[in-house]
Amino acid sequence: MSRLRRPLEAREVKKALRSFKFELRDQRGSHEQWVSTSAPFRKVTVDCPKAPFGHFLVQSMARQAGVSVDDFYRAATA
Repeated sequence: MSRLRRPLEAREVKKALRSFKFELRDQRGSHEQWVSTSAPFRKVTVDCPKAPFGHFLVQSMARQAGVSVDDFYRAATA
């Protein structure tokens, strides 16, 4: 089980998503839709004004992306 970590900024979340081969597809208001460019299809919703994102939101985005929370944090802070 991953330990609680510091909140992530929107730019860090976007950096992690890009590293996992996601690209920005659509934006409705403040919600950005990031989709995987490889199979299987996955979609991650990022609400930029909510930044910084706490552990539970990061955990939800990692689950949507299909990666572990540790891998998500590692990619965001690399």
